[in-house]
Amino acid sequence: MDRFATLQLYVRVFESGSFTRAAQEMGIGQPAVSKQISALEAHLGAPLFVRSPRGLHATAAGDDFYDSAVKLLAGFEEAEARIGRGHVAPAGLVRLAAPPALARMYLVPRLPAFFAQFPDIAVEVSVSERHVDLVKDGIDVALRIGTLKDSSLVARKIGSMHISTVASPAYLAQHGTPQDPTQLRFHNLVVGYANHRALAWRFQTPEGPLSVEPSGNVRFNDAEAVRAAVLAGLGIAHDSQAMFQSDLDEGRVVPLLESFRPAPRDIHVVTAGDRRLPHRLRVFIDLLATMVQEEPGLRAV
Repeated sequence: MDRFATLQLYVRVFESGSFTRAAQEMGIGQPAVSKQISALEAHLGAPLFVRSPRGLHATAAGDDFYDSAVKLLAGFEEAEARIGRGHVAPAGLVRLAAPPALARMYLVPRLPAFFAQFPDIAVEVSVSERHVDLVKDGIDVALRIGTLKDSSLVARKIGSMHISTVASPAYLAQHGTPQDPTQLRFHNLVVGYANHRALAWRFQTPEGPLSVEPSGNVRFNDAEAVRAAVLAGLGIAHDSQAMFQSDLDEGRVVPLLESFRPAPRDIHVVTAGDRRLPHRLRVFIDLLATMVQEEPGLRAV
């Protein structure tokens, strides 16, 4: 029995709660997974899982063994990083979950330099606005925007999502410029939506917070499509300043309602709790933090 490989497999079965899902992630057949786990249970002399029609559940021994397995694997990876090439070279796969715009616009352009510095690291990116379950989906680190709801996660604030209201000069020349949020009802708004519902536009006014339900003749569930619509002169948008930063700098869009801007939303990197981060994750999180701080519309406040 290859004990190290079996430990890795056991951890994935435990975290995914499925032999089939673990087999898919590890690139092996489901019968091979079942055979290796059975061999591990025989070697330990204790059942680690209870198999039933309702699913796969860890026994008390399985819970205990999982905690030890995670610590052993983390310790081994740390030793590898220290003793490997140059005594500092991290290696292995990093699984990231990130919103589409942050991944495409800011992370991908920085990966060539990152890989040049850390050639033994590979990165797998799950691009989605959905908040994934880090443990169940086998994700090492995720970028989250806004209020964090899962208290079991370890979070590090790395930036702030600044929101801007913008339109193209051509749109404003034809339709005029709103002077306060209440005048938006006279304009065509480029609407972002999620789960078939329009995302509210939030502002700060002298009277307090104001929420506007946007309406317009075009709706998108993708931030980059919203940007394209604004550049095409279709209407006014209310979205991440970072999304429009180059357009603002070069005059392709104009900022509106600046005195009514809402408070920025926090950007965090989150990892599963109770784990010592391997070297590869630490350097990758440093990359994410640097990426955010280099963008004016994402810097922490």
